[in-house]
Amino acid sequence: MARDDIVVGLDIGTSKVAAIIGEVDEDDHVEVIGVGLAHSKGLRKGVVVNLEATTSSIEKAVSDAEMMAGVEVGSVFAGVAGGHIRGINHHGVVIVSNRKNRSITETDIRRVINQAKAIEMPIEREILEALPREFIVDDQRGIRDPVGMSGTRLEALIHIVTGAVTSVQNIVKAINGAGLAVEDIVLQPLASSEAVLEQDEKDLGVILVDLGAGTTDVVIYVNGAIWHTGVVPLGGEQVTNDIAIGLRTPLPSAEDIKRKSGCALAESVNGNEAIEIPSVGGRQPRTITRRALAEIIEPRMEEMLELVYREIQTSGYGDMAPAGVVMTGGASLLEATPELAERIFNMPVRIGCPHQVRGLADKVRNPIYATGVGLILHGARERRSGNGTGRFIKANHFNRILKRMKDWLATYF
Repeated sequence: MARDDIVVGLDIGTSKVAAIIGEVDEDDHVEVIGVGLAHSKGLRKGVVVNLEATTSSIEKAVSDAEMMAGVEVGSVFAGVAGGHIRGINHHGVVIVSNRKNRSITETDIRRVINQAKAIEMPIEREILEALPREFIVDDQRGIRDPVGMSGTRLEALIHIVTGAVTSVQNIVKAINGAGLAVEDIVLQPLASSEAVLEQDEKDLGVILVDLGAGTTDVVIYVNGAIWHTGVVPLGGEQVTNDIAIGLRTPLPSAEDIKRKSGCALAESVNGNEAIEIPSVGGRQPRTITRRALAEIIEPRMEEMLELVYREIQTSGYGDMAPAGVVMTGGASLLEATPELAERIFNMPVRIGCPHQVRGLADKVRNPIYATGVGLILHGARERRSGNGTGRFIKANHFNRILKRMKDWLATYF
């Protein structure tokens, strides 16, 4: 039987599906007890393109995690990402309802956020998150939690994240097809930020860059709140494709070569170091220098990071992140990526690895597990607050998922 103290994070990505099982102890600490990893065959740029293949990958990852943990999984906290995700900032204002003592209540907060969310939306899109940036009480700005304060006018600046309804529904269908309940759906870059960012970085202002296989997610924190989210439609698989085409080698071999010998800066590679390249069609392997490989990789990585920089500058908040950039995700593991990023961004860059968990912490202390660890941390918090129900939510009950996702904004007060 599934246990109430077990929390499962399911990261369904373009190149991999990762299932992480955590156990929550009496002190609310999360201990990782199982990890499963499977090749993802049914997604492209974070969107399901083959439902059956996606379900099969989920089953494999969860089964491996169950075997390691020795427990049965009944429900998961799943992530959603992809090029369909959009973020916008909006503003709402209401008059405080308690006219006697003008004390602001949680009802007022819900009213002003609902008012700020009242925007026209195409029928194929829905609001996935409504994250408060700051509240303003009678022209007093920078308020994080106005409950109990006195005032007559309450304003809210919120960051709204929208997504394609069908894309999220297909993720839910794939999970349901594996016989699992969906406890909650969480935006993957938000989960990653929970796993790899420090609170003082968020308070000071920091940029998270999650380099995935199909897409790159950007999240900007200012004064402890999310002010911008964006997606760049390039990721690590584009680098793999360039290697495969440039060296005329099979895609699996290109991925292996990238991980073992790849480098994002050609100038930092020894020009005499040689590597063997498998050929296609049964031809004999060839030998090239590692610098020649880096010369294929560097232009694509430079292009991807320049697009990320453009996303940051377009947001208007690039100068409000003195804590710099934290990079995570599998593509961030490519050698010399932080050095190349520092040149392009002109700010300090570090690689973010998951923390705040116990148990198999060494196994998951890797950027590829950032989203999975963030999901179990989110799940543990939901369990503490009593929101994690473990109900079997089917894809055609999408409004219930949306309601749960919108409820998550309460954690940002």
